[in-house]
Amino acid sequence: MTRVVVVGGDAAGMSAASAAKRAREDLEVIAFERGEHTSYSACGIPYWVAGDVAHWSDLVARSPEEHRRRGIDVRLRTEVVGIDPAAGTVTVREAGGSETTVGWDHLVLATGAEPAKLTVPGHDAAGVLSVQRIPDGQAILDAVASGAERAVVVGAGYIGIEMAEALLRQGLEVTVLDRGEQPMGTLDADLGVHVRAAMEGEGIALRTGVEVEAFETSPTGPGRSRVTGVVTGDGTFAADLVVCGLGAKPAVGLAKDAGLPIGDAGGLRTDDRQRVGGDHPAAGRIWAGGDCVEVHDRIADRYVTVALGTHANRHGRVIGANLAGREARFPGVIGTAVTKVCALEIGRTGLGEKAAAAAGFDAVAATVESTTRAGYMPDAGPIRVKLIAERGTGRILGGQIVGRNEGAAKRIDVIATAVWCGLSADELSDVDLSYAPPFSPLWDPVTLAAREVAARLG
Repeated sequence: MTRVVVVGGDAAGMSAASAAKRAREDLEVIAFERGEHTSYSACGIPYWVAGDVAHWSDLVARSPEEHRRRGIDVRLRTEVVGIDPAAGTVTVREAGGSETTVGWDHLVLATGAEPAKLTVPGHDAAGVLSVQRIPDGQAILDAVASGAERAVVVGAGYIGIEMAEALLRQGLEVTVLDRGEQPMGTLDADLGVHVRAAMEGEGIALRTGVEVEAFETSPTGPGRSRVTGVVTGDGTFAADLVVCGLGAKPAVGLAKDAGLPIGDAGGLRTDDRQRVGGDHPAAGRIWAGGDCVEVHDRIADRYVTVALGTHANRHGRVIGANLAGREARFPGVIGTAVTKVCALEIGRTGLGEKAAAAAGFDAVAATVESTTRAGYMPDAGPIRVKLIAERGTGRILGGQIVGRNEGAAKRIDVIATAVWCGLSADELSDVDLSYAPPFSPLWDPVTLAAREVAARLG
């Protein structure tokens, strides 16, 4: 019987295991997960902390028991600590510390990402937390329940602003610190300014252009301390709780130790079938997906790392299909993402104006202001749509949206489709988009932006 060993029990790993087992029941599939949960939504943790999600179990798409009923041998609290590609084995450490060797015919690496950390004085104090796994969310809720009143969030990216809102809704005084000049650094500055206004308008104190130098702490016992403040060049910010939302980097230590190829962006380098290449003896029998790998940016034509559950699940499905003998390929990414801070929704796809220039494009940008619904409708909110197009061809390179009202940011999917399919600004302006007063003005904001950038292209 062909044995598939999966390292990592979340999105990419269990999607691969499930897809392979569903297509080929004769496969023996063993999945090792060092934690206690499988197939859960890390993206949902801020909304659990905020109170939108009642219990952590609601974030679990498929429990270990459900996977086992489908024929997958899931082993929890079991960490893979070594890979021998030549022998086709992994070394596994169980919860009690004992180690065993397990052979494989195919190996799937889905080790995910590890949160970026500040290694400044006091970084290991109690109350300095990150957001990646379910226990992280529980630790934040425990801190809130124990009486935390002042929270500092370090980082104003996706996780940072989502956690800032969650803690604000829990009644805490929230300060967000970021070394960049604006929140949401993946947005161009002319849209990022609206994110700042929204955060400050909700009562979140935002300090940009600051570096964290240390965490101020107070001793709580022998060799133990708790955070009391965050020290920066602009002063010290008092804190009962610090949440670090500095992004994540691919967890590739295990792969690197095994001599597997790591790309320039820091993730495992695979081909479009998610096979790990290189000169190692098991080339063609090792697969990788999820946050631990690099992905090809279709617009900038370079490899990047993007920690998103959508990509991880797609990687898993591609791996599973190929393990079952089918032909599946991952086509790359264009950087589409959405988030929100309180009532302001934010969307982006492809290249921003600055990123397009850095990638060597002669780009033209245009921003329009409109409303999310017909202006005479109740709750019609403001929306700004920015489009970036290539001079000469008119091809849409990217777009960004900030707007109020439910569904404003999901218009980014229309722009993402245009980017993916290589539409020009003229072609996008002619797309037959839907209209009814509760959903859109007569001319949708995306149509208006496409017309504006087309006019500027000449």
